[in-house]
Amino acid sequence: MDKRLFSSDEATGVRKIWHWDSSNDTFVIETEMAQPVLENILEENKQTFNDAPSAWGDGQKVASIPIHIYWDLKKKGIIDDEVAFKRWLNDPDQRAFRTRPGTI
Repeated sequence: MDKRLFSSDEATGVRKIWHWDSSNDTFVIETEMAQPVLENILEENKQTFNDAPSAWGDGQKVASIPIHIYWDLKKKGIIDDEVAFKRWLNDPDQRAFRTRPGTI
C-alpha cells in the first residue's frame, strides 16, 4: 500500500494521509490529529470543566471537540441531529470533551 501526505494544517494539528492499494485500485484518506494539539484541547476542557460555575444559562459553552472528531460526527449525521448530538455529549465516554458539568 502506497502512503503519502495529502494535506497538513499546523493550526489545527490535522493531517490527512492518502493510502492507495494498487492490488485493487482503491484509496483511503486517513485523518489524524497531532497528539500535542489533542492533549492541549483535553487539558483545557478539564480545567474549564473544573472551573465552571454551577449555574447554567443560555449560550453556555458545553464542549470543545477536535475538528477531526467534529467532521466524523458530521459525516455520521450526529451533529445535525440535536437529540443524537445531546446524547453523544451526555455519554460518559465523551466526558473529556465537556467543558461544563450537568446534562445537556
